[in-house]
Amino acid sequence: MRRTYLDHASTATLRPAALEAMLPFLREHHADPGRLHAEGRVTRVALEEAREQVAALLGARPREVVFTSSGTEAVNTAVWGAVSRYRERFEGPGHIITTAVEHSAVLDAVRRSGAELTVIGVDKLGRFDPDDIDSALRPDTALVSVQLANHEVGTLQPVVRTEAAGPLDLLWHVDACMGAGHVPIEFPRFDADLMSVSAHKFGGPKGAGALMVQRGLRVPPLIVGGAQERARRGGLEDVPAMVGFGAAANELTRGDRFSQEAGEARRLTERLAAEATAVRGVQRYGDPDERVPHLVCLGIEGVEAEPVLLGLDQRGVAVHSGSACSSEALEPSPILEAMGVDAERSLRVSVGWDTTDADLDAFLDAFPAVVDGLRELRAG
Repeated sequence: MRRTYLDHASTATLRPAALEAMLPFLREHHADPGRLHAEGRVTRVALEEAREQVAALLGARPREVVFTSSGTEAVNTAVWGAVSRYRERFEGPGHIITTAVEHSAVLDAVRRSGAELTVIGVDKLGRFDPDDIDSALRPDTALVSVQLANHEVGTLQPVVRTEAAGPLDLLWHVDACMGAGHVPIEFPRFDADLMSVSAHKFGGPKGAGALMVQRGLRVPPLIVGGAQERARRGGLEDVPAMVGFGAAANELTRGDRFSQEAGEARRLTERLAAEATAVRGVQRYGDPDERVPHLVCLGIEGVEAEPVLLGLDQRGVAVHSGSACSSEALEPSPILEAMGVDAERSLRVSVGWDTTDADLDAFLDAFPAVVDGLRELRAG
């Protein structure tokens, strides 16, 4: 059976350019980039070239790029660094503002920080109102953390630092893990202090991420024990992963490759949404226009997510539910709950750089049959 992979928002397939760039550093060049011998200089040059490539994709300076093992580590570093910075300068636990639709990496990190927390609600499209952030600002606010694009419904968010927050001595963090590589990003335009990104969301390798740290800003490192990354993240750098990250970023900055991929992803997902919502009782969640181009979230009336996932999987199609799914349990989606829609019956379908119309054909052939068959079983 031919398998069809439509879960790129979870993790995208590895780009050939990234794999080819990584291979020499898996086979031949093994040295620590912090060493002065010739072998170390080879890996140092490769690491710094990757840093430049990632910076170019994100409109940042190379020195603002701190490599991490993942977007999750970048997020945790941002939260830890902001809270620690506050506590080094002031008394009290500090205060954090975030939104109800953030990724669990953000929400778990801010809840564990010990800071007082304000969680901003969202509208039916999953978008927060910047005025609500301004209303929540306090003298002890240490961090505002907002997402560029929602990982479940795709809605783009108003992440530019607000005027009210501008003069305050707080850090502004943007979680761009779902948006990087899919929508244009210019780090300075956000007026943010910190921004998290992940390589594997747009065709780079797993195990590679980065935290953008605005020029001149110093925050306490989450991981200590070495002076790597200009003393901002201890531990020997994973050179093959970072080189692959850079190669994936570089591919998107060549010619009009970025706009071509984004345009094709939007065409595919618009086709998918139009045909899927023609099925009785299926609706689309999130903003249909102001969104990342590569994912669509569908609400399915009367059918739980898990049997739909399993039914599609049996027909060779891999997708994801908006809910937190495991082999034993399916929990309601906190994102959809915050939006005020059905949180237990959703499906997230996402395309990647190598998705074709044939992949969509496979999904659109299987989807109505699975949904109708489950409804018949339920009615029986």
